[in-house]
Amino acid sequence: MRQDQSGGGERPADAPSAAHLVEHFFRRESGRLVAVLARVFGLRHLDLVEDMVQASLLEALQAWRAGGVPDDPSAWMHRVARNKVLDALRHRETVLRLAPSYARLRPMAAAPDLDDLFLDSGIADSQLRLMFACCHPALAVEDQIALTLKSLGGFGNAEIARGLLVSEETVKKRTQRARRELADRGVELAVPHADELPARLDAVHRGLYLLFNEGYSATSGDSVLRLDLCEEAARLCHLLGEHPLCRTPATLALLSLMLFHAARFDARTDGDGRLLLMEDQDRSRWDRALIARARAFLDESAAGRSVSIFHLEAGIALVHCEAPRFEETDWPAILRLYDALIARRPSAIYRLNRAIVLAHVAGPAAGLDELGALAGDPALRHYHLLDATLGELHRRAGNLDRAREHLARARDRTQSARERELLDRRLDSCGGGPP
Repeated sequence: MRQDQSGGGERPADAPSAAHLVEHFFRRESGRLVAVLARVFGLRHLDLVEDMVQASLLEALQAWRAGGVPDDPSAWMHRVARNKVLDALRHRETVLRLAPSYARLRPMAAAPDLDDLFLDSGIADSQLRLMFACCHPALAVEDQIALTLKSLGGFGNAEIARGLLVSEETVKKRTQRARRELADRGVELAVPHADELPARLDAVHRGLYLLFNEGYSATSGDSVLRLDLCEEAARLCHLLGEHPLCRTPATLALLSLMLFHAARFDARTDGDGRLLLMEDQDRSRWDRALIARARAFLDESAAGRSVSIFHLEAGIALVHCEAPRFEETDWPAILRLYDALIARRPSAIYRLNRAIVLAHVAGPAAGLDELGALAGDPALRHYHLLDATLGELHRRAGNLDRAREHLARARDRTQSARERELLDRRLDSCGGGPP
């Protein structure tokens, strides 16, 4: 953005510049402000902090479009948001019951130490503290994700609703429930003590993993990916890894896993936006620089003594990324990694994926035998990808009638328009298109 040539402190009014800030700056700044101000005023005022930060963003949008963007927009936002929170607290009927009182809050909020919290290092520390609160084990998983997106990610209720495929009212209830639970429990914004850290870090890892998967899977709607959710999960995981106590092998392996997947995002669809399976992807569109970064994080994670599920999943992603062509994939190596995963966590989804890999190692009949043992698993009873996998393996085995039966059932069960179109193409290849 250009400097004001008149020597003043603000840039000229510039609608495109303001629009750029709305899209890129405001969301980033919102999470930073909420983290710092929640740290100052306490989690029990998190709802008020979020409201005042939103009001500050709206004020900035109006003021900057009319009078130009300040030289230091972050400092402008920090000052306005802090004052709005203080003014709101002053007018609350419960002001005299604040801890310890409003009279002590104002000097605290204006103290030089508070300015340090708005430095990059202070902001990062505040965001890390808020991350542990948002992923507190007392909160339901869906509430953790909604609160993380709202408070740390700067997403509005409508954006979260679109990303999680729920109503705005559901998002509102989830975030309200989460805030109330944190306040009732007296949860503080702090990095847990050493004896609590492993369990709490596990909860944060799980929350970020699920957040990334919400974006990566896109099991409903017209999109293959919801990139904003994936990017936010990776950003927060990277922030987690910057803290010396949280830069554990599991944190690094989780970040590695996210980056391996992100490196293939551009190749998951063709020029018409149609979903592509890995065997059909143009590997020249994979981001090799991002793959190298993911590999570096995975290498660093190997320095630890423990192996997490993130190590094993990242190892599988690495094998895929290293294969020059789909036909050159080291399927036996992937099979061994799935065996290790299932030994640690006997998930039905892992077993389904293992059957797919086994079919590449030993043929479709072996994969079908493996899937036969999963047919009665309650976790997969209505899972459309079980039918999609059965259909694909029957197609490869030449059982076209069985293939059409399973592919049609998978198509009817999926809520994703892109997956439905892919399954229609698979049905076409069996000589039976969509009815």
